[in-house]
Amino acid sequence: MNERSRLLLRIREFNPKEVFTWQLAKTLAMGQGLAGLICGTAITSQFLASNFHVNTPILQSFLNYLLLTVTYTTMLLCRTGDGNFLQILKRRWWKYLLLGLVDVEANYSVVKAYQYTTITSIQLLDCFVIPVLMGLSWWILKARYRLIHYVAVCICLLGVGAMVGADLLAGQDQGSTSNILLGDGLVLLSASLYAVSNVCQEYTVKNLSRVEFLGMVGLFSTIISTIQMVILERNEIPAIQWSWEVGLLFAAYALCMYALYSFMPIVIKLSSATSVNLSLLTADLFSLFCGIFLFHYNFSGLYIVSLVVILIGFVAFNTVPTPTAATDSSPSSSPAATCEEGCSENPVAAHGDAQELQPAEDRRKRSTSGPSQSYGSTELSTRM
Repeated sequence: MNERSRLLLRIREFNPKEVFTWQLAKTLAMGQGLAGLICGTAITSQFLASNFHVNTPILQSFLNYLLLTVTYTTMLLCRTGDGNFLQILKRRWWKYLLLGLVDVEANYSVVKAYQYTTITSIQLLDCFVIPVLMGLSWWILKARYRLIHYVAVCICLLGVGAMVGADLLAGQDQGSTSNILLGDGLVLLSASLYAVSNVCQEYTVKNLSRVEFLGMVGLFSTIISTIQMVILERNEIPAIQWSWEVGLLFAAYALCMYALYSFMPIVIKLSSATSVNLSLLTADLFSLFCGIFLFHYNFSGLYIVSLVVILIGFVAFNTVPTPTAATDSSPSSSPAATCEEGCSENPVAAHGDAQELQPAEDRRKRSTSGPSQSYGSTELSTRM
């Protein structure tokens, strides 16, 4: 049976209760929460730039990375056992150094692009993150997409097209045109770097832990952004006219980014990096809705159409699970993935899990005592 036949069969056997589940509703709600946080960062940055003439993107990102370091790196320092901070540093320091560099430059590139190209170009080209993510997920995470997933992505991109069309009709194609080629190149670079960062994030949170990812990326990103800030923003930072409003906007931006970085791994673990990025396509729409009231943008009915189309595409993408090339040996079945965040691998618990998976007859033959059987079943129920 080919892919088209499977799709037609699935459509005939469609059951709304199997599709519109609590898991889907939770993923959708959390994804839109992340989009709201991105909207918060956009609004605070807009206020800083337009009302107070502050343009220090590296300083703003530095505050977020510093908060991550203070919380999650400190949690890693308090770890003991096999997964402690020093062992992570010895085994994987260079990987997190590269990942921190990728994250810092992704944030910097997209902000820098606004100086050279238009908002419309940025909104369109930023969608490049989706195909790059799908390609990297296929290659690194062994994800195997079906026809419905590609159709859902196309639906989401149609929604983005409607949003860009609404911008043009409303006369909101703002931004510079000083060097469009350079600006568009920076957007594509940023989208590619975000895709790399998100795929690495998905791999880490599903195989290791969210605390390790945020603690190590926060640490190295703080160091990298500090060096970059001293070099590139040494004149802009002293020129800031500090007031309580400016301080409040900096704090709001940092808290929105901190919440985004803290919760995004949770949503990625529930679904996938591709699914989360599809959900985040509504962030620009939320920013436009807020801009209508705060910055007096013109309203267009196409904004509502765009929002509905993107959400339909997101729901369609999540109706069918994304299989992997080797489901039986998936990372989620490893001891590291089942271990709670902040703990190290437990060989005794792993033995208990393996014992539970044996046939009942083998267990009865190999069991040596009642307490050991009880420990294995207790451990398994705790993990589940």
